[in-house]
Amino acid sequence: MTHAYAADARLFRSLHTPSAPLALANAWDVASARVVEAAGAPAIATTSAGVSWALGSPDGGSLTRERALEVIARIADAVTVPVTADIEDGYGEDASAVAETVAGVIEAGAVGVNIEDGTRTPAELAARLAAARRTAERAGADLFLNARIDTYLLGLGAPETRLEETLTRARLYVEAGADGIFVPGVTDRATLKALAGDVPVPLNVMAGPGAPSVAELGTLGVARVSLGPGVALAAYAAARRAARELYETGSVTSPADVLSFAELDGLLAGPGQP
Repeated sequence: MTHAYAADARLFRSLHTPSAPLALANAWDVASARVVEAAGAPAIATTSAGVSWALGSPDGGSLTRERALEVIARIADAVTVPVTADIEDGYGEDASAVAETVAGVIEAGAVGVNIEDGTRTPAELAARLAAARRTAERAGADLFLNARIDTYLLGLGAPETRLEETLTRARLYVEAGADGIFVPGVTDRATLKALAGDVPVPLNVMAGPGAPSVAELGTLGVARVSLGPGVALAAYAAARRAARELYETGSVTSPADVLSFAELDGLLAGPGQP
């Protein structure tokens, strides 16, 4: 493992703190990653949904491992800050296949991954996390392994038992090797505080409408906040808005806040660009 990778890994791990939560505006290609980095991001996180959409596939397991790894490598080569990659369920049918994916992620230069449980059993994700941890250790990589729990996002189980189920899964995943727990779909302050108080590793949540600010999330104990597919959705909404205006009125009104051609072109000509 190179010195640069090890330094990025240490830096990325150190950024997880409720006193100043790590805020991640998720990127999906080199251009979006460079824009996010230029805005002051201390790290870049990918959105698997955004990556899939940009490559012409729906979210949710449609993307192949090879195509995902190619994007991760291009982003990692193009930026100067640590990169963490959303790899859905690991792009594999079983734990051994997930291990192959994680080996590819490390080779691509990412120092962290998200792996989700979705509708799989907790035992299945635990096995995948354990395989990922063993792979990272064999590679000598201090990979930050973030386990995503989808109980709230997908509405799994009865609402009255969802918190305890989430905490049970969190403990299992930490035992399997997870360094962080990601619980998207929660905006309720009491639930967030309960999660942060009982999860023994840094808690990651998703920001969005109705969610507390990053600073307030920190006071509740949250160490990491991400936007998920939100930025990609906003970008495609802007494309749709311009297209509709063009075809309905025959003109396009430029929005007030828009990147200039020269600014975006300059970001892609920067020193980190492959």
